[in-house]
Amino acid sequence: MGDGVLRAVDATRGGAVLGDRILLAATPWARMRGLLGRPGLGPGEGLWIRPTNAIHMFFMRFAIDALFLSRDLEVVGMARELAPWRMAGPVWLARSVLELPAGTLARAGCEIGDRIEIGPR
Repeated sequence: MGDGVLRAVDATRGGAVLGDRILLAATPWARMRGLLGRPGLGPGEGLWIRPTNAIHMFFMRFAIDALFLSRDLEVVGMARELAPWRMAGPVWLARSVLELPAGTLARAGCEIGDRIEIGPR
C-alpha cells in the first residue's frame, strides 16, 4: 500500500505526533484502494494519499479524521470524524490528504494553517 512507514507531526503544535505508522499511497492502485477492506485504524496509524485533493468513504466501516495539505504541507482543510459513505473535498489548495484515526485532530489541537512534517520514523 505504500513506500515505507512514515511519522507525521504537527510542527505548529510543538511537534504533536499525529501518527508514527503512516503509509504512503502514491501509486494509482494504492490511492484507489486507500483504506478499503481494513477494519479500522489503530492509534498512530494513518495513510498519506498523494496526489489528491478529495476523498470518499464509500464502502468504509469506520470514521476517520483527514487533513488536506498544500504542496508545503500546510493544513488547508480538515474533516473531523468523517463517517462512512461521506465525501470530503475537493479542497482546491490541497495536494495531498493525511487520513488518521477519528479523534486524532481534536487530541492534537490541529487547525487550518498548521504546518505538518512527514518523514521517516
